[in-house]
Amino acid sequence: MKVLISGGTGLVGRYIVEGLVDAGYQVIVGGRSPPAPGFFSKPVEFAPLSLDPAIDQIEAFDDAYFFVHAAFHHLPGKYRGGEGDDPDRFRRLNLDGTVKLFETARTAGTRRAVFLSSRAVYDGQPAGTVLDEDLPLKPDGLYGEIKLWAEGALAELSAPAFATSSLRLTGVYGNLRPNKWDALFSDYLAGRPVPSRAGTETHGRDVAAAVRLMLETETGKIAGQVFNASDILTDTCEILGHLSVTHHNLPPPADRGAVNVMSTDKLRALGWQPGGAPLLRQTIADLAAALSATA
Repeated sequence: MKVLISGGTGLVGRYIVEGLVDAGYQVIVGGRSPPAPGFFSKPVEFAPLSLDPAIDQIEAFDDAYFFVHAAFHHLPGKYRGGEGDDPDRFRRLNLDGTVKLFETARTAGTRRAVFLSSRAVYDGQPAGTVLDEDLPLKPDGLYGEIKLWAEGALAELSAPAFATSSLRLTGVYGNLRPNKWDALFSDYLAGRPVPSRAGTETHGRDVAAAVRLMLETETGKIAGQVFNASDILTDTCEILGHLSVTHHNLPPPADRGAVNVMSTDKLRALGWQPGGAPLLRQTIADLAAALSATA
């Protein structure tokens, strides 16, 4: 059974591709252009795929038993505020284009679809709120709005022959390069000022494991559902402290109490077990070793 992954070469999608090919799935990476040779650890197929809702793309789904939608159009490095000065195009590609891909997948006979949503759907919740999947939501930004609307559209498409689910992801980190923390590490090691910021993180390996659960769990337990995927609360002081570099001043600890924590009880009930603090420490050690080797 083949799985089509849109945005498979992105910072998050790449972890999903690697996790699924390691688990024995045949992966088709959908995107604007094929991945460079050797980009993935094992061979993958490629299918042209766009977020443009005006394009008929049913041929991309011909061999796809599953569809994982990880593609998202945004300004480089920005999700919230990623629309820049063109919110209409942002909405057209990321909402209309996303819904069109789900509809096309169902028409093509794809059996399951997984949408990568975001904790941004919870933006605007009062401080101290435990973020669970049953909260009434009204995101205070366009990014969160679009993710929430897409979740709803996908849930409405769910049917016995087309089981759908959405994963509300927090920040995603991992070992692969390029890495989300490349600029942070570079600034710190060069002695430049770095921000004091707290946030929640999940390793890309654990995101891939959550996606597998959406593909492999009994249909009745996931169809039309949303699941939070979040692991640890950390800050830049802790992250940089794991680099074991003592000749630069660390930023002050950030206010972690200002970050609302996502409940993951619903996903854990399916068997999800993220790596927690030990995996964070090991990942940063691995990244630090790679930086030393290329210095």
